[in-house]
Amino acid sequence: MEKIDKVKSATFYAVGLSYKKADAEMRGKFSLSETAKENLLCQAKEEGIESLIVISTCNRTEIYGFAQHPFELIKLLCDNSNGTVDDFRQVAYVCKNNEAIRHLFRVGTGLDSQILGDFEIISQIRNGFVLAKEQGLTTNYFERLVNAVIQASKRIKNETELSSGATSVSFAAVQYIMDHVPAISEKNILLFGTGKIGRNTCENLVKHTHNDHIVLINRTKERALEVAGKFNLVVKDYDNLEEEISKSDVLVVATGAQQPTIDLTKLQLDKPLTILDLSIPKNVDPAVVSHPMVELIHMDDLSKMTDKTIERRKEFIPQAEEIIDEVMSEFVAWTKMRKFAPTIHALKTRLEQIKDGEIDYHRKKYENFDSEQAEVLTMRIIQKITTHFANHLRQEETVVDDSIEWIEKVFQLDTRQNG
Repeated sequence: MEKIDKVKSATFYAVGLSYKKADAEMRGKFSLSETAKENLLCQAKEEGIESLIVISTCNRTEIYGFAQHPFELIKLLCDNSNGTVDDFRQVAYVCKNNEAIRHLFRVGTGLDSQILGDFEIISQIRNGFVLAKEQGLTTNYFERLVNAVIQASKRIKNETELSSGATSVSFAAVQYIMDHVPAISEKNILLFGTGKIGRNTCENLVKHTHNDHIVLINRTKERALEVAGKFNLVVKDYDNLEEEISKSDVLVVATGAQQPTIDLTKLQLDKPLTILDLSIPKNVDPAVVSHPMVELIHMDDLSKMTDKTIERRKEFIPQAEEIIDEVMSEFVAWTKMRKFAPTIHALKTRLEQIKDGEIDYHRKKYENFDSEQAEVLTMRIIQKITTHFANHLRQEETVVDDSIEWIEKVFQLDTRQNG
């Protein structure tokens, strides 16, 4: 019984930080590796958290879950990252209930992305749910919520042009290269790191620069070979990194290390080099800007560039928000129905008990009493009464928990066995 009471009193929260208030260094502190995510989920289970999903990308780290107090989730985040509670207070946000639900919808549909309309985040949300499910930390509620966000994301992609043109940091990087490096198709490009952002950047480089001088390097060569095979590119050993950098005109760093992977010692240059750091935390040592031949660009710089494509996308924000409102209202209606259905069922059962007692009493008292007709009449009345209560609980302004408590108190209902 104690567990049921705890679940009932838990609140849905979204806690986290994003590019809006946290710079790359701060986001790096709270960045979670795959191992850290798994450890966080295991700790959540040990600490009695019933359901939770976590996402960590270059632009944000967030936890969505049910808790008695948001600090339970904040503690999980700080325990499994390099961030502190003081750091969190400076740059983070906490949303609860419908505000948290709406935040997840905005994140999952690209409205809250660093580059408006970047839909890569939806796969992170999906993966976060799958990882939580493997740990037994999801519920029917979460599955329905994530599916609703995925549905809204698909509709916005199909029904609006919010994702037209450039849709991600990886494309913005390629766009920057094309705009700022003359004769790019003839230049030597080195891509260091072939994780998700690296793969996406590689695909955009091949597609848009028409360059066949692209070299890939990854600490694990097999992963680089896998990516290179799709595009017929050259792969070099990690040991050749310095040599390949010296040959390059453009270096794209998309490694996922906690410490810089590129510093001044690796730059033996005799010609200009443009470096784009697409990593969080930053994987290019800021000191490289002191090199006279280096231009260093970080993903936060890329996101500040506004072009006609991004400006045009803003026109479709109202349309996207309408879709979110529609899908979210359906989800909220479902959650209300799910919450009050046991109470309405128990109310109907109680009214039927009263009805049965009264019909039995009148049957014994009156010789010509028509019990069949009375059954039909009273069941219609019961149906109308329960429908009135259900309609009240469905209304947007209704405080469902308070109304349920009142109904259960007046009619002395016990819905605990219904969960």
